Amino acid sequence: MYSMTVFSDLIFPVLEFAQANQVVEIGADTGGMSLMLAEFCFNRGGRLTSIDPAPTPAFRTWATFNPQVHHVDLPSLEALPTLTNIDAWIIDGDHNWYTVYNEITEAEKLCRRDNKPLLAFFHDICWPCARRDMYYAPERIPAEFRHPFSRENGVTLGNAMLLLNRGFRGGNNFAWAMHEGGPRNGVLTAIEDFMAERYREGQEFGFAEIPGLLGLGVLFDLNMPWSGEVANFLLPHHQNKLLRIVEEDRVRNSLRAHDLWDDAREAAAR
Repeated sequence: MYSMTVFSDLIFPVLEFAQANQVVEIGADTGGMSLMLAEFCFNRGGRLTSIDPAPTPAFRTWATFNPQVHHVDLPSLEALPTLTNIDAWIIDGDHNWYTVYNEITEAEKLCRRDNKPLLAFFHDICWPCARRDMYYAPERIPAEFRHPFSRENGVTLGNAMLLLNRGFRGGNNFAWAMHEGGPRNGVLTAIEDFMAERYREGQEFGFAEIPGLLGLGVLFDLNMPWSGEVANFLLPHHQNKLLRIVEEDRVRNSLRAHDLWDDAREAAAR
């Protein structure tokens, strides 16, 4: 559920509609989605550019021996200015307002420079990252954009603050912002802020929100001839009520499993 591969039946038809062949993936991790993207790009005579400063060793080896894959071993905001002629962006890296807002802002700038339409896919646009920052590397976020955070406390449904030793916790892997909501907080907030700023400048984008398995967002240029096909294809899934209900139930069950594990751990400690 943590990989964008679960959305492959939505992502790849949209890439086909847009005739994309040069694709950037931000956040490779183990390379599950990378493998599918590389095959797609290869079949279209293109190339996958993967950006991740800390993928698994197995991914590094795989990328080294795949000529259709170019891996950039840098944080996304350092790597993006070096890119050219990109057709589509898969954004699944650091899930916080500052990073996502600047990733999509830089991507749109590069698209305008290269006369390319903007087509971007975002993971984690639903709870818990929609309105709450998550930091893999808090030190990379400027202090004025970084919320107070914790690695030990966890996120739970219905609580704007974190709970001690409960819910989904980052531990050594990542940190949560201490509070949910408010300005400049969360992935969906970053996308909405970007779209609002461009709208004030006279530029309008389409955005589809698929509310399942942590959420998929698709941002696309409405001025392109393929935008109607993309909109019609994604419309049945956009803000789908049934998907949202199923996702809420899945999250509640997952949190309940965490509670049972925590209860057992605390009982064993006593």
